[in-house]
Amino acid sequence: MMSKHNINHVNNRKKVYRSILICMLFLNIVGIIYFQKKNLDSQLPNNIKMIVDKKEEFDFDLPMSAKISTQEVGVLSVNNKKIPDNQIDISFSKPFSIVSSEVGQYTIDVKLFGLIDYKQINVDVIESVELIPSGIPIGIYVETDGIMVLGTSPIPSTDGLNYEPAVNILKSGDYITEINGNAINDKEELIEEVQKSDGKDMTFTLTRNKKEIDVKIKPIMSNDGKYKIGAWIRDDTQGIGTLTYIDSTGKFGALGHGITDIDTNLLMNIKEGSVHTAKIMQIVKGKSGAPGELVGLINQTEEEKVGDIKINSKQGIFGNLEGQFRELTNLEPMKIGLKQDVKLGKAYVRCMVENEVKDYEIQIEKIELNSSNVSKGLVIRITDERLINITNGIVQGMSGSPIIQDNKIIGAVTHVFIQDSTKGYGTFIENMLKTVE
Repeated sequence: MMSKHNINHVNNRKKVYRSILICMLFLNIVGIIYFQKKNLDSQLPNNIKMIVDKKEEFDFDLPMSAKISTQEVGVLSVNNKKIPDNQIDISFSKPFSIVSSEVGQYTIDVKLFGLIDYKQINVDVIESVELIPSGIPIGIYVETDGIMVLGTSPIPSTDGLNYEPAVNILKSGDYITEINGNAINDKEELIEEVQKSDGKDMTFTLTRNKKEIDVKIKPIMSNDGKYKIGAWIRDDTQGIGTLTYIDSTGKFGALGHGITDIDTNLLMNIKEGSVHTAKIMQIVKGKSGAPGELVGLINQTEEEKVGDIKINSKQGIFGNLEGQFRELTNLEPMKIGLKQDVKLGKAYVRCMVENEVKDYEIQIEKIELNSSNVSKGLVIRITDERLINITNGIVQGMSGSPIIQDNKIIGAVTHVFIQDSTKGYGTFIENMLKTVE
């Protein structure tokens, strides 16, 4: 017969086991919800664009319901029925359609299983947009807005020791705009000001994380007899990319991703930039572990300048083209395809690797509506043997090549898979247009 002490001991062990099981069950539920949420987020966009007076079809096939809020009574039609109320109920578990007769903004409040508040989707109804998908290689030159700091390094001094005057003061991604209250326009001016310091403390005005700050640095005379602060700096960059589109006013978008510094991988703050004609001289084929490249000559003269760069963003570079270059494209405009128009399967990428613009067949293999990286919303694979024979797939310099599906421009090529040059990423065209709205 068990003693009271033993019975209590057994009961306590059962309570411990029960607590452990409850904790494990709770963690499993949390894990399932977390991964399910990530899966749902990839299928359900945070933002939806619609063309006015155009029926948009949606088929999320998700256990959710939603309400569309609008103050404009009778503007929206759901499933071909005018809705008089400003609270419109929709089930996301089956296909539905929406039409708006007016340009405007709406919100969709989404509930999981019709009970749990999940997220809010912003809906923008816009006018119809047509763009000219280009695919033409361009030379790109930009100057930074300030002198970009890449990093710091030690200075071998005249006394035989190494000093690091800028360490923990300057940081990668800083932009130096002034020294001792005087504006600095390029790295040559910065070097000249440091030489004139005579080794005295200098006040550097920086832009760091979009905030302006002042720091003090005391230059050191290096063993070559020159004053230095021990910082790697850059004030411009250039390269080859692809023009994605031109609109009816001459505005353009290119690259599909921003211009980042090759050393810091940070998006560059640009003061000004220009677009030039470019000639592809050589194509280095991509292979596993080594992306290929379009090797080109940038005609960096004023006569060969064809446009100005106004914006460098995560969605690409944007600016204005000169009329003469717009006429040289000689390509027809296309309507844009919004996110909900894009589907898995056959599409085309437009680029110029055979001395003329051509469309090459690809497969869209994955659609990520809410990728944390806006330049990686699509996964594509090159299937056209003509392009594979020339480049082995996607190579550096093809970034910005327009992606076309169902005779609509739906996006642009942005990155290549390092281990498989036939595959890469693309961005949605509406992501690029959002930057210039």
